Amino acid sequence: MKSLQISEDILPVGEFKTHASKVLRQLQATKRPFVITQNGRPAAVLLTPAEFDRLNAQARFHTAIDEGLADAAAGRLIDDAALTRELDDTFGPLEP
Repeated sequence: MKSLQISEDILPVGEFKTHASKVLRQLQATKRPFVITQNGRPAAVLLTPAEFDRLNAQARFHTAIDEGLADAAAGRLIDDAALTRELDDTFGPLEP
């Protein structure tokens, strides 16, 4: 994600409503998120769909790593041979 430019990328909700098309074009051009404020406080963050997808994928990846580390710490592991047998039983052996 590109860095937020404080002087350019924070705008009140009223300004966003008035200039939504312009803001969306700028978002696509700069790839920088916008912070939308309401009553002077941050209310929302606007980012591209691609950046949203990237952040979600990254969060899922981190969650999977945390779950794997927790399983390892709890001793919930199987060796390679046992995994191969389980996969072969479920999906059939690999073709040579």
